[in-house]
Amino acid sequence: MRMSAVIGHRGAAQLAPENTLAGIRTAHALGLEWVEMDVVLLGDGQLVIHHDQAVNRCTNGSGELLSSTLEEIKALDAGVGFSKEFAGEEVPTLKEVIDLLSELGMGLNLEIKMHKHPVDKLVLPVVEALKQKSLPDGKLLVSSFDHDALKLFHEHMPAIPVAHLFEKLSVDWQEQARKVGAVAINLGQKPLKRSQVQEVINEGYEVYCYTVNSQSRADELWSWGVSGVFTDNPKLVIR
Repeated sequence: MRMSAVIGHRGAAQLAPENTLAGIRTAHALGLEWVEMDVVLLGDGQLVIHHDQAVNRCTNGSGELLSSTLEEIKALDAGVGFSKEFAGEEVPTLKEVIDLLSELGMGLNLEIKMHKHPVDKLVLPVVEALKQKSLPDGKLLVSSFDHDALKLFHEHMPAIPVAHLFEKLSVDWQEQARKVGAVAINLGQKPLKRSQVQEVINEGYEVYCYTVNSQSRADELWSWGVSGVFTDNPKLVIR
């Protein structure tokens, strides 16, 4: 499968509150076809879209997600700290994100953020949620830095493509990618070399790079054969 050349990172994180429905709408308004968002687990077993282990940075609340319930999380404001324009924006559930993306016809790179979760405690609820409500074929890619999380996810949902995330390409990346059935490798762009991109492509994988917020760097990566880039600001990166 192939995502688009430009993918909104956490929605459009420089233009709207990250990992929110407003971020998805902002990305869509700018013509993006795909966004990347993070799924995490709450203390009551509910799944929400959020990046950090705690809510302090991205909401007007404080405390860790594993100590919170959905009711408590929904009472927080995830937009006012970004700007008054987004006051009242909620932390969305996975279901709410899938519903909006389906309505807009967009694709999702869903990153499983493990934090302190035991692998099965997060991955299996994600599996069950996607069995109940998912995006059409070709519109969903699941990724993670956590090898065990991807392996368990692939065992339960082999039809959904996965991407192995690496900050730096590891020596044993091929073995790790093979064990999780990966179709793509998502890589940090700062330490990346052209030869590494070619190595991954030669092994039959797509390459996507994060986080790219300049046109010149995006153009360079595309010239190396990278399939797509994740950006916080789609206005700065145009393909």
